[in-house]
Amino acid sequence: MSSDARLDAVFRDIHQGLPRQGPGTDAATLAALELCAGLPEQARVLDIGCGPGMQTLAIARSRNAQVVAVDVDETFLAQLNQSARAAALADRVTTRAFDMNELPFNDGEFDLVWSEGAAYIMGFAAALRQWRPLLRPGGYLMVSELCWTTHPWPQPVAEFFAEAYPPMTDVESRLADISAHGYEVVGHLTLPDEGWWTHYYTPLEKKLPSLQARYANDQAASELIDATQREIDMRRQYSDAYCYEYFVAVRD
Repeated sequence: MSSDARLDAVFRDIHQGLPRQGPGTDAATLAALELCAGLPEQARVLDIGCGPGMQTLAIARSRNAQVVAVDVDETFLAQLNQSARAAALADRVTTRAFDMNELPFNDGEFDLVWSEGAAYIMGFAAALRQWRPLLRPGGYLMVSELCWTTHPWPQPVAEFFAEAYPPMTDVESRLADISAHGYEVVGHLTLPDEGWWTHYYTPLEKKLPSLQARYANDQAASELIDATQREIDMRRQYSDAYCYEYFVAVRD
């Protein structure tokens, strides 16, 4: 196994079984969904980078929507399928294993394209550009993104994100990006701090000691686990410096 494949396996081990693969709550999902006024009954929704799909189920349950949930990791899709069956939502959720850079859907196929905390993988502007054709005219985009909330940034957190996410910018810049790519901004909202912890950092942090023990003799794996703990500690100490912002826009 190559070193990259090995670290990918460790990353999956770190994140496997979590309720979410990033910050968020059902309440935030539903608040953003409320901004998508006039969606048709049984709206066709594409959830890109869905992970284990907590938000997928919230959308399907709330709007009687038909949701196509896409992720490159089939382990997460299996978790979502199991959750959908348990919630009696399997008839509203379809999972597909695709790379978000190579989505095989038709132009104008969806009423709503949704992506919580995943657009950064391909780049925010690239996501705006590539996902727009998938929407019918007047269809909605909801994308959440990591943003700065203070300036100047505290040096430790600035150094951390200079390595972890160099393109990170502020809310105003992301609003300008959205408008520049053929959308009209409908509204945006900030995820409360509890949304970082309840379903993400708290269960994630509980896993780390046992993982560190398991990989004690694997330096690269131990460094990845340590980096995960640093990310959590950064949020604990500098929560006022950055946020997750939910942006809702309509295709022009």
